[in-house]
Amino acid sequence: MGRAGDEVVRRENGSPLIRPRLATRAGALACFAALMVPRFAYSQENLARDTAWNALRPLALMELARERRRQPLADTALHDYQARAEGIVYFYLDRRDAEERILVRTDQVGLEVYWAQPDRTKQRIVGRRGENSLPNRMLYHLDHLTVVQNGFGNLMRMGDGDEVRDVPHPAAPGSDSIYDYRLTDSLTLRLPGANDPIKAYEINVRPRRTDRPAFVGSVFVDHATGDIVRMTFTFTRASYVDRRLDFINIAMDNSLWQGRYWLPYEQSVEIRRQVPELDFVVTSVIQARFRVWNYEFNQDLPDNLFWGYRVTTVPEAQRERYEFDRAIYDDLHDAGLAPPPELKELRAEAARLVRERALSGLPRLRLSLPNASSALRYNRAESLYLGWGGSFTPGATRIDGVGGYAFGPEHVVAAAGIRHDIGSASRLHGEVFLNELRDIGGRPGMPGALNTLSASWGDDFLDAFYSSGARITVDRSLTRPWRLQAGVFAERQKSASLEQGTALLSGSAFRPVRLAATGTTFGLTLRLQRDPGDPDRFGWGALAELSAGSFERRGFAIPQLQLDLIRGSRDRRSQARASITSGLAVGSPSRQQLFLIGGRNTLPGYDYRTFVGDAFLLANLEAGRDLLFPLVRARLLGAAGWTGILADEAALSERIPAAWETRETRGLRTSVGAGLGLFYDLLHLDLMRGLGPGAHWQFIVSLDPRLWPVL
Repeated sequence: MGRAGDEVVRRENGSPLIRPRLATRAGALACFAALMVPRFAYSQENLARDTAWNALRPLALMELARERRRQPLADTALHDYQARAEGIVYFYLDRRDAEERILVRTDQVGLEVYWAQPDRTKQRIVGRRGENSLPNRMLYHLDHLTVVQNGFGNLMRMGDGDEVRDVPHPAAPGSDSIYDYRLTDSLTLRLPGANDPIKAYEINVRPRRTDRPAFVGSVFVDHATGDIVRMTFTFTRASYVDRRLDFINIAMDNSLWQGRYWLPYEQSVEIRRQVPELDFVVTSVIQARFRVWNYEFNQDLPDNLFWGYRVTTVPEAQRERYEFDRAIYDDLHDAGLAPPPELKELRAEAARLVRERALSGLPRLRLSLPNASSALRYNRAESLYLGWGGSFTPGATRIDGVGGYAFGPEHVVAAAGIRHDIGSASRLHGEVFLNELRDIGGRPGMPGALNTLSASWGDDFLDAFYSSGARITVDRSLTRPWRLQAGVFAERQKSASLEQGTALLSGSAFRPVRLAATGTTFGLTLRLQRDPGDPDRFGWGALAELSAGSFERRGFAIPQLQLDLIRGSRDRRSQARASITSGLAVGSPSRQQLFLIGGRNTLPGYDYRTFVGDAFLLANLEAGRDLLFPLVRARLLGAAGWTGILADEAALSERIPAAWETRETRGLRTSVGAGLGLFYDLLHLDLMRGLGPGAHWQFIVSLDPRLWPVL
């Protein structure tokens, strides 16, 4: 029969049906007034009255929706329907301090969907395929692999009741004693062939008690029929049965079929989990996107079709033969892993509805770790460090702290911060810190946990110094995928010293600690960043950063630019990445603000951080292709770098100790190499060769850079 989704006006993301008629809520309400009371002026008093919580109009609309749900699809002309549905389910890792997402597993599902009077349902999984991007043992609940046909019923449940259960639907019988309702917006549905546009009204829903399982979000009601055409919502913390659940966000769109049946069209679900006792920087997320189409009506479906379980599956061999409309990674290339805009905005809107009370199902007070190295690390400056932390999250504000003890210098290391989310786009973060570990040279040689292992055998790639002070930053999302960050800082920096002369396990001698300048610095930072998006498609990222201020009353300014280009194949079996970074330090920067390159993670094939300058240019290129997925990937590598002293060379040389044993590159230095990526490309084994004077062969063992921030 007809595909309504092909006829309606579409949004920017391609989904059908709803388009905002007016940009502002005041305009939407003016439209509402013109339709409902066209012969009378719509006064400010009436406007305020109708948008108040539990005003007559939202209550009347919800009662109309309630009555409509008592007779689901009660149309004498509709006896049954069947449809086709396909969905994509992603399992990925997400960082709370960045936009980066690491894909772990992708599943694609094909469904046959059936319904018959009086609200009997059946779904059959007829196609399924999946691919792992990282090792995992993920098992999904059945309702993560199917669509919701009846708007969840009167009592909502998810994860077969193991995640959420006993949540009253906002249009269930008696729900007006559980929820408050408020009219907030007007939407227009324009359908070709219809004489008049269809009006839907957005109604905010909040629970009267947040200590009980409840719905928080919005429903969109067709004012003529009472059909719920859309819902975007989350749940109160009391709704979550599984203690690991941070939150569940849901968006459900219906479409008008044959001009009279509002039936499912698109559904999106986002489920975030974490260990309840430990607040770690990485969380796991399940994101499902389903689309339903090819409705066929009144097929005289046999009664025995609905016998037994509501969800069944065909044999595996038959599922594997199913022909999907799209390749398994097509949706990822088109939309990426970021949640749809309606889900991204949902959290902030839900927090406002319940007056910013906590909506997370996780404990408010938890043990916390910014990364693995904040619990244990070992290097020649600190010797052994042990630490731990905690976090408290009462709502939109998060308070966290971490502390420990470095046994080499015999000092306490501590940091405490407060973060407040301002809506869904902005974040304010303030922090104070004592003896914070920093690294001269900017770009780290290897991640902290791996450096601990390396230093235990004598190769410490950390050139440490310490900083104590405070900083305040504001982070704001601009037009996707751009972000802007601005901050101010005041801190006291001091040099580290060699506290551990020999390695813990090998007994070999460490290289000297590079001395940093001791002094007080004040300043500001500006950072504009573009996220390159999914790493397995063509994309580009950019970073423009400026740090300016004074060190010991001498001014400085340090602008840096970076451009990243990524090209990946649609089957995710090959990838090429190029990165170009440049920087300039003008004025009187401290020696720890100069640029150091050479060796691993900058210019392999040369001594580690042997080149210095107040200006630098660095280019890195790598390309990989799977030879035997997921075990072996071939890698080709290249690098080129330059450093120079553009300021008064004599004055700058006085600030660089001779013990640093550094110099300018005196021209462009290059290196090339090849290697292997093992076990989902997590472990890298590379052999590099520098091509200039003083170059040598270098064998480098490292990990996927995406894992570095958590180590």
